[in-house]
Amino acid sequence: MNAPLQGHTVSKPNATAQALLSVNKVSLEYRTRQRVVRATHQVSFEIDLADRFVLLGPSGCGKSTLLKAAAGFIQPVEGEIRLQGQRVDAPGPDRIVVFQEFDQLPPWKTVKQNVMFALLASKTLKRKEAEERALHYLEKVGLAAFAEAYPHTLSGGMKARVAIARALAMQPKILLMDEPFAALDALTRRKMQEELLLLWEEVRFTLLFVTHSIEEALVVGNRILLLSPHPGRVRAEVHSHQYDLHSLGGVAFQASARRIHRLLFDEGQSPETERELDFADIRIAY
Repeated sequence: MNAPLQGHTVSKPNATAQALLSVNKVSLEYRTRQRVVRATHQVSFEIDLADRFVLLGPSGCGKSTLLKAAAGFIQPVEGEIRLQGQRVDAPGPDRIVVFQEFDQLPPWKTVKQNVMFALLASKTLKRKEAEERALHYLEKVGLAAFAEAYPHTLSGGMKARVAIARALAMQPKILLMDEPFAALDALTRRKMQEELLLLWEEVRFTLLFVTHSIEEALVVGNRILLLSPHPGRVRAEVHSHQYDLHSLGGVAFQASARRIHRLLFDEGQSPETERELDFADIRIAY
């Protein structure tokens, strides 16, 4: 059940428009040698067109598993995932994943060839059109001058931008990013967050983004789904569109970060404590 905090507006699905991605009471499990482990339990949320939707929670809460399920790599044991009304039961070019390991770029291909690869392998475009689109998106991520370079000559941040360009070149309905900047140093990570937001302002793609960093969630997302520790259950949904990179260090930003931490980890919050929350828009899940 989702219930509003007293004195706050609950986000409501648009009654006249279908959600782009709908996750309905999804439970996910994986098997170890000893037993079957439940990663998430009856998680529900909806992502609308051009949302920057963040899954936030502690390690082991199942957020990356949820992203893989949205990509079609894992099938739910309960519930279902639908993309524009169609059930997700396998991977597809309408959902492209950017992982945190950027050494996934084939080292024998140039930057341009790496971006072209999926377009050619999926027969989405012929070579000439694929090259034009690859150069277009390399320009957007600021790497047009490195089109003929090889991955081993690039920094971690540049490899991240190649991976993003390669994903966007497929023009997916939704871009899935699994802690894409976690392996980067703090300064490069901040720069990549800035570039991702600038790119979103220009292209307005739909994003499902996984992180365990509260600050990154507030900066990157316009909506944040908070997941409980293992097994992942929905604790709350928060709207964070009022924050950006310029908000870092601000009093309101830091207060919101502390409140999210309390929502994630304090099981026994009193109603008095809950009423102190002042997010612009929030749901609490019970």
